[in-house]
Amino acid sequence: MLAILKSYGVMLVLAMGKTIELCLISLLFAMVIGLIFALCNVAKKRALNVVGTVYVDAVRGVPLIVLAYFIYFGVPAGVQAAGAADFRLTALQAGVIALSMNCGAYMAEIIRAGIESVDRGQMEAARSLGLTYGMGMRHIVLPQAIKTMIPSIINQFIITLKDTSILSIIGFPELTNVGKTIMGNTIKSLETWAIVGVMYLIVIISLSKASKRVERRLNVGR
Repeated sequence: MLAILKSYGVMLVLAMGKTIELCLISLLFAMVIGLIFALCNVAKKRALNVVGTVYVDAVRGVPLIVLAYFIYFGVPAGVQAAGAADFRLTALQAGVIALSMNCGAYMAEIIRAGIESVDRGQMEAARSLGLTYGMGMRHIVLPQAIKTMIPSIINQFIITLKDTSILSIIGFPELTNVGKTIMGNTIKSLETWAIVGVMYLIVIISLSKASKRVERRLNVGR
């Protein structure tokens, strides 16, 4: 194990950095996607409700590995068949799209639940003061909903971090993919995967503790 760390320690640390980078970028886009479809789900227009529900159900119903394959291989093939012969997606681009879409569907439910946890009287009061629906949502409802959403968002970050390992199938150099490379070079599967597992464990436990700390502080502030 020490020999692996000595020879491949830097590679593993860089791979962990790539994993966290992919996760952060995907989570950022996922929050935007989640907010859009959450607002569709809580809107009073039936058509918007249908759009939000269809997206959430469709994406959550497709395994992430299938979504990653579709985006990395299927989408370029479709675009090339349409005439853009040079169109390609890098592993990073495909990984961000796949994770963002997947995480965005779950974020939509988190944000929707957060919005619905705010008393409806808050929006009614905002409208009675002359605020539009959008202004009331932005200035009154969402600031209150965020407090209840933060622990769930951190938990979703943890889930997305673990889901990055699936993207080793499209060649993105995240931690699991690098682990496979090291195992192939050293033929030491037990030691290699023990190191990879411990690295994931350290990051995930740290995030879990941060989530619990944030949740305690929010509960104290209520």
